[in-house]
Amino acid sequence: MLRLFGIITLIIAIGIAFMCFKILLGRRFPHLHLDGNKAMRKRGIGCVQSMDAAERRENPHRVAEKHKTTK
Repeated sequence: MLRLFGIITLIIAIGIAFMCFKILLGRRFPHLHLDGNKAMRKRGIGCVQSMDAAERRENPHRVAEKHKTTK
Protein backbone atom coordinates (compact mmCIF):
# COMPACT_ATOMS: atom_id res chain seq x y z
CA MET A 1 0.00 0.00 0.00
CA LEU A 2 2.80 2.39 0.92
CA ARG A 3 4.72 1.47 -2.25
CA LEU A 4 1.64 2.22 -4.39
CA PHE A 5 1.23 5.61 -2.66
CA GLY A 6 4.89 6.41 -3.39
CA ILE A 7 4.53 5.49 -7.07
CA ILE A 8 1.39 7.61 -7.45
CA THR A 9 3.06 10.56 -5.71
CA LEU A 10 6.09 10.22 -8.01
CA ILE A 11 3.88 10.18 -11.14
CA ILE A 12 2.01 13.28 -9.98
CA ALA A 13 5.29 15.08 -9.15
CA ILE A 14 6.70 14.30 -12.61
CA GLY A 15 3.50 15.57 -14.25
CA ILE A 16 3.60 18.84 -12.31
CA ALA A 17 7.30 19.28 -13.18
CA PHE A 18 6.56 18.84 -16.90
CA MET A 19 3.73 21.37 -16.70
CA CYS A 20 6.06 23.89 -15.00
CA PHE A 21 8.74 23.59 -17.69
CA LYS A 22 6.64 25.48 -20.21
CA ILE A 23 6.17 28.36 -17.78
CA LEU A 24 9.72 28.42 -16.39
CA LEU A 25 11.63 27.86 -19.63
CA GLY A 26 9.21 29.54 -22.00
CA ARG A 27 9.71 33.02 -23.38
CA ARG A 28 6.73 34.43 -21.55
CA PHE A 29 3.88 33.39 -19.30
CA PRO A 30 1.02 31.83 -21.30
CA HIS A 31 -1.96 34.11 -21.98
CA LEU A 32 -5.00 32.34 -20.53
CA HIS A 33 -7.82 34.81 -21.20
CA LEU A 34 -10.46 34.13 -23.83
CA ASP A 35 -9.59 37.21 -25.85
CA GLY A 36 -6.15 35.68 -26.50
CA ASN A 37 -7.67 32.66 -28.25
CA LYS A 38 -7.95 33.06 -32.06
CA ALA A 39 -10.96 30.74 -32.39
CA MET A 40 -12.90 32.63 -29.72
CA ARG A 41 -12.08 36.00 -31.33
CA LYS A 42 -13.43 34.69 -34.67
CA ARG A 43 -16.71 33.85 -32.94
CA GLY A 44 -16.85 37.25 -31.24
CA ILE A 45 -16.45 35.82 -27.74
CA GLY A 46 -14.25 37.82 -25.37
CA CYS A 47 -13.34 38.26 -21.76
CA VAL A 48 -16.27 38.89 -19.41
CA GLN A 49 -14.69 42.00 -17.88
CA SER A 50 -14.02 43.62 -21.26
CA MET A 51 -17.50 42.73 -22.56
CA ASP A 52 -19.08 44.20 -19.42
CA ALA A 53 -17.01 47.38 -19.73
CA ALA A 54 -18.09 47.76 -23.36
CA GLU A 55 -21.76 47.38 -22.41
CA ARG A 56 -21.46 50.00 -19.64
CA ARG A 57 -19.91 52.66 -21.88
CA GLU A 58 -22.12 55.59 -22.79
CA ASN A 59 -23.57 55.28 -26.31
CA PRO A 60 -23.51 58.66 -28.11
CA HIS A 61 -25.96 57.38 -30.77
CA ARG A 62 -28.74 56.26 -28.46
CA VAL A 63 -32.28 57.50 -28.84
CA ALA A 64 -33.65 59.51 -25.94
CA GLU A 65 -36.61 57.78 -24.33
CA LYS A 66 -39.88 59.58 -23.69
CA HIS A 67 -40.99 59.63 -20.09
CA LYS A 68 -44.65 59.51 -19.22
CA THR A 69 -45.83 62.26 -16.93
CA THR A 70 -48.25 61.32 -14.18
CA LYS A 71 -51.18 63.56 -13.35
